Amino acid sequence: MSSLNSPVPITNETLSQLSPAISTPGYDRSALRQGIVHIGVGGFHRSHLATYAHELCEMGNLDWAILGAGVLPGDSRMQTALDAQDGLYTLISRGPDATDVAVIGSITGYTLAHPDASELIAAIAAPTTQIVSLTVTEGGYPIDDVTGLYDPDSPVAGPGSAFAIIVAGLQARSETGGKITVLSCDNIMSNGHAAKAATLGEASRINADLVPWITANVSFPNSMVDRITPATTDSDGAWLAETHGAHDEWPVVAEPFRQWVVEDDFAGDRPPLEKLDIIITNDVEPYEHMKLRLLNAGHSCLAYLAALDGIETVDDAMANPAIRKYVASFLDNEAKPVLPPVHGIDTAQYNASLIERFSNPAVGDQISRLCLDGSAKFPKFLLPTVRAQLEAAAGGDQSSVKHSALALAAWCHYLTGNDFSGNTISIANDPQLELAKNHATNAIDDPAAFLSFVQVFGELDTSEVFRSAFVAAHSTLASEGVAAAIAHALGGD
Repeated sequence: MSSLNSPVPITNETLSQLSPAISTPGYDRSALRQGIVHIGVGGFHRSHLATYAHELCEMGNLDWAILGAGVLPGDSRMQTALDAQDGLYTLISRGPDATDVAVIGSITGYTLAHPDASELIAAIAAPTTQIVSLTVTEGGYPIDDVTGLYDPDSPVAGPGSAFAIIVAGLQARSETGGKITVLSCDNIMSNGHAAKAATLGEASRINADLVPWITANVSFPNSMVDRITPATTDSDGAWLAETHGAHDEWPVVAEPFRQWVVEDDFAGDRPPLEKLDIIITNDVEPYEHMKLRLLNAGHSCLAYLAALDGIETVDDAMANPAIRKYVASFLDNEAKPVLPPVHGIDTAQYNASLIERFSNPAVGDQISRLCLDGSAKFPKFLLPTVRAQLEAAAGGDQSSVKHSALALAAWCHYLTGNDFSGNTISIANDPQLELAKNHATNAIDDPAAFLSFVQVFGELDTSEVFRSAFVAAHSTLASEGVAAAIAHALGGD
């Protein structure tokens, strides 16, 4: 290991020079075969699927290496980082009491499909490719949130989009034969169904004759994925260099906890996932409900309240007694009672584990990350609970949806661009940002106007119970601030 003044860059040639405190691949990377093409290589992919694939390689399953791919111009930064390091990167797993560092070796190449997608299309068509996986975020699917059908007018539909490229690859694959699996790893309810709708929709637009072949030869398993993975900061790389003497262009930080539930529906060869801590099942839906309505909704509920109070990390938000109590109350009293049963899971214990995971000070998860894509997240994470509560209440009072209404009101205030101390908020990307900001501006004088944002709320605008709860939460936030609005949502508890 070199001195800490000259950290060792991570490449195939330098692995033996790294600190013994860093675990490195124990397999021959030159013998790996790319069985997976993954679109959307970000932090989460590298802390989740790529790490599972790495562990399969460690067990001698060498057919499941990954070709990473990007479809956006900005993905060139990831390509540069991975190319410089032979596809290697460090995974920093930070628990409350210990931190583990490992070099992950399962990504053996990267292709940027912008502006030329020919290399990615050829990789999808290659007979050795068994899985096309993707993490393109909740907003990356050209489908209608209400109907679940393909939306040709979506900003992520059409030429150059992820799903158009997938279809082009499948068309090339159809000419050589061979079944293949498209595996979504995004936080979307029934993400396999969403991927199928997007793929078939693009296929109908590009070449309708391809639809029967896709239907017969391509599977789209649902999956539930879970591992808190904050955006990498410069301080993470500095920490790695200072404490472990290694230089990584783009390390990944994650919590130790991870979970993956996968529907056993693979058209081609399937990796031996049962060798790992992965749940293989014929029914992913209950696990999806649990994760999206509890963890993801819990994150979204706290995020905008914390942002309005100028809080920058999730653990700092959870150190705020009011926010911590609000999150726990939302999970236990609003989301859990209308959650379908989940086989083998004690949801009360799961909620308790979420409070501890959110409170982990070692992860440093950013509030700004959780504020990404509100218009894509809320319909999938939170509004199913609102609808279920309103149905269960059968015309009851506001108390059944007060926690949810407060989270949505906080998002509305956030969209106006200032926190409650008057500081400018750099509003995170959102697939419908301008439309969302327009509705939020209209809500300044008429809070109920925000609910006419039908792309998010659908028919909920017609619910007097929900409307009243939202208006009350919005008004209390505006006049009294976050703590008072939380107290109101908790009913004075």
